Amino acid sequence: MGGNNRSGVVLGLSAMAALAAAWIMAATAWAQPGPPPPPPPPDQPPAQQGTPAGGQPGASGEARRVRWSQQVRLPKDVVVTKDIEYARAGDLPLRLDLYVPQSAPKPRPLVVWIHGGGWRTGSKEQCRATPLVQHGYVVASINYRLTHEGRWPAQIEDCKAAIRWLRSQADVYGIDPQRIGVWGSSAGGHLAAMLGTSGDVKELEGALGNLDRSSRVQAVCDWCGPSDLAAMAAQAPKRGQSDPNAPDAPEAFLLGGPVRDLLDKARAASPITYITPDDPPFLIMHGDNDRVVPYQQSVLLDEALRKAGVESKLHTVAGGGHAFGGQALHEMVLDFFDRHLKSRPAASPTDATAKPTPAVTVPVPASGAAPAPAPMQPVPTTP
Repeated sequence: MGGNNRSGVVLGLSAMAALAAAWIMAATAWAQPGPPPPPPPPDQPPAQQGTPAGGQPGASGEARRVRWSQQVRLPKDVVVTKDIEYARAGDLPLRLDLYVPQSAPKPRPLVVWIHGGGWRTGSKEQCRATPLVQHGYVVASINYRLTHEGRWPAQIEDCKAAIRWLRSQADVYGIDPQRIGVWGSSAGGHLAAMLGTSGDVKELEGALGNLDRSSRVQAVCDWCGPSDLAAMAAQAPKRGQSDPNAPDAPEAFLLGGPVRDLLDKARAASPITYITPDDPPFLIMHGDNDRVVPYQQSVLLDEALRKAGVESKLHTVAGGGHAFGGQALHEMVLDFFDRHLKSRPAASPTDATAKPTPAVTVPVPASGAAPAPAPMQPVPTTP
């Protein structure tokens, strides 16, 4: 027994070291200018990094609680299906990984993880949300077009296509189509927030298939994502961040030019622009010492959501930078999704096709996107 424990500790420490290195590389990709790098490292914070100035969480008496850092290895009942093609943008396949806990009762709530990396790096391969499977959630980790593969709005179109595809496959994977949450960090937080506020914006749907399904989500967790690209330039110098108006800034790669020259496009790419009273609840987390994305971005988003009557909670990570984590924060995320997804009534058999998205009326790039392919059957993976 002692030998097994030692092996588990070694595996856990190795995994955490790899995740820490990956997070640093992804954060650096945003913070430093330059051309889009080759195939990306994952955007993944250290699994056991403590919450700065937040204290250590006390031991929980709830049986369902398992230390997040101990969930690196998936339970044996989880079926993992890798590299599912959910859509195709021209010749580029868009893929996701799916983690399905077979022992959880159907239909199961779904949380979609969206990686960060300044919109120009990052990967679905390192998914921070996979421990949620131990609590009965299906987890999907998605790739989307990076900025050297497509300018805005390609990124949000891909995310919406993934949500629609997952709804279309609800019966195949035992997903509840009316209990879908999203969670993203950094650029992934921006895209998660965009999904939350632009559920009815047909101009952002794209044309990547399943347009008879809704891209709406029911809960949003946004970790340190930009919310108002046009406002970042005024906020960044006060905090010592890099200039979003620089021609080689991540925002410039996203929009196709410096923010100051494309203010209308910057506003159109900002979650704060689309807020309406019927948006889903938000949990926003941000370090107040973030030198990559100004903390004020999350303050603005939280204030705008609450002003519109949307449920929103901003949790400030005191002294935290752009990379943070820890058991206490992860338990807050789990509690948030439990409250807003598990407490919702389960979908009826007809809900998978409810609330169709209107057809797109804006021009679409001539990439000739094809409809989503037929579903792939899950293949068990040994943890």
